[in-house]
Amino acid sequence: MDAQSLIAFNLVLLAALASPGAAMLYVIKTTVTSGRLAGILTGFGLGTAAACWTLAAFLGLESLFTLFPWAYTALKIGGALYLIWIAIQTWRHAHDTPSDAPVLKARSFAAGLLVNFGNPKSMLFAAAVILVVFPAPLHPAEIGIVVANHMVLEWLFYTLFATLLSMPAARRGYLRLKPVFDRIAATLLGGFGLKLMIER
Repeated sequence: MDAQSLIAFNLVLLAALASPGAAMLYVIKTTVTSGRLAGILTGFGLGTAAACWTLAAFLGLESLFTLFPWAYTALKIGGALYLIWIAIQTWRHAHDTPSDAPVLKARSFAAGLLVNFGNPKSMLFAAAVILVVFPAPLHPAEIGIVVANHMVLEWLFYTLFATLLSMPAARRGYLRLKPVFDRIAATLLGGFGLKLMIER
């Protein structure tokens, strides 16, 4: 493995992170309603789960899902239902004032984990990128470097993103239009959930 391959992997990963999706929406919603720490911890959960999917891709678990498609389907439906549940809660509480209660660290981290663990397509994406960027088999130490790099890059991205979103001007703008933003987020999250459920 050379530095160019790792840089290429990081560029593809950053492009994927910056694209709108369920993870990005969930971090936005969490940060502006529960604060910077909650957003960062949610991002840590998302990044940890995504790195685990990358490790799974290296270990060839997509082949296991091919042999046992019911396991892939079960995981995908579970993730889809979780996204739909988040969408329903977001819609129901669109007019609620955000609470200033202390953030439960474990809950924010676990929520991020669940959002990304419920999307096994992340592993298929990682497997495709790995085949292109790292065509030759990697040694275990190199796999460890790539997985750790993936996790740290996601952690840094979400930390910066949550910090920017938690600035007073961004928070005030969101809270002013909270019912509209929450209904839009609920619709999109529910749409992601339904798409995940029906896609093959």
